[in-house]
Amino acid sequence: MKKVALITGGTRGIGLGIARELGTKGYSLALNGVRKEEEVKSVLLDLERNNIEAIYCRGSVGIAGDRKDILQMVREKYGQLNVLVNNAGIAPRERNDILKASEHSYDEVMGINLKGPYFLTQSVSNWFIEQQELNPEFRSCIINITSISSTVASTNRGEYCLSKAGLSMMTKLFAVRLGEYGIPVYEVRPGIVATDMTSGVKEKYDKLINEGLCITKRWGQPEDVGRVVTCLAEGTMPYSTGQVVMVDGGLTLPRL
Repeated sequence: MKKVALITGGTRGIGLGIARELGTKGYSLALNGVRKEEEVKSVLLDLERNNIEAIYCRGSVGIAGDRKDILQMVREKYGQLNVLVNNAGIAPRERNDILKASEHSYDEVMGINLKGPYFLTQSVSNWFIEQQELNPEFRSCIINITSISSTVASTNRGEYCLSKAGLSMMTKLFAVRLGEYGIPVYEVRPGIVATDMTSGVKEKYDKLINEGLCITKRWGQPEDVGRVVTCLAEGTMPYSTGQVVMVDGGLTLPRL
């Protein structure tokens, strides 16, 4: 039976890059997002043309009822789940200095970027344990997509940085808790990746990358993240649970 992966925010950007890479390895996919069904039809058709099985599970990970519905859709279609990729995330609607940022923006970003993944992972972890109890050969893992903003401070989007730092700690917490079941939990930490989210700052980062911001002198691409996620999902690093894999072209390496 094919392994099944649930990818939140899986119909665009980094999430879609992950989906394509896992799909080429034979995974059946459950792609979550908040866009209307008709808006993602072209994505599903493109995957289908490449012999990748995928369903769309619409809903916001920040809403408890939606999280329940998303997992129910996966259960009804596939009857199992092997990999959870917590990728969905938003930037603040407005970049405001932390001396002026609103509580509404904080709540919105933290709800989707941290609270949602925390409780989705709680539910999925219990499902993984159930599946393992039924079948001792069952294997699963959790992969959290964070950002260099986990440790690199941006004072005009503090709520985003805090949400990603929290997701980094969440990785450690679940790695410790699930260790007794042999379920590894990983963090993948991208740098500057070409997506819809970064399109508004393209000119800024084109200049910085050209001036040597990254050791690898180019933008990251969604498939760069997808290849790392696939490596982890395939079980090639089971003894590295709780660890961070950087996908930032060397941006955060200290240099003189």
